[in-house]
Amino acid sequence: MKDELLKRFENEIQALERELNSELPKEIKIARELGDLRENAEYQAAKERQGLVQARLAMLHKRVSELAMINLDRIPDDRAAFGSTVHLQEVGGDEVVYRLVMPEDAEPTKGWISTSSPIGRALMGKEEGDEVSVPTPSGLREFELVKLITIHGK
Repeated sequence: MKDELLKRFENEIQALERELNSELPKEIKIARELGDLRENAEYQAAKERQGLVQARLAMLHKRVSELAMINLDRIPDDRAAFGSTVHLQEVGGDEVVYRLVMPEDAEPTKGWISTSSPIGRALMGKEEGDEVSVPTPSGLREFELVKLITIHGK
């Protein structure tokens, strides 16, 4: 999972660097040729996009360095943690499956939830058979962790 995430970040970094170093300078040059920069919407939009791309690149480089420092040996192989897939049985409800991911990778529609979300925080450190209570805006939800697959595949 760590390698998959690093590859995705590296691909996005390459695309953004290409945009920052090749495409945006061309757009800015063309917009400058249109005249007065104070009232030039194309120029302002290109400069704004340039700032956004630079900020995203800085964040991605930071995340890549943080991920590179993650020692998988320190992630437990018997409790829910980053990279774990958890099967939960809601009390009086259905079974749900979640994968614990970094905040920027959270996609609830895919079942990828952030380790810093309310349910992610409630699951951290739990083992199979544990009961999990999650406060939500609609009230307390109760689950049992029925199956756990850690990042180690156990």
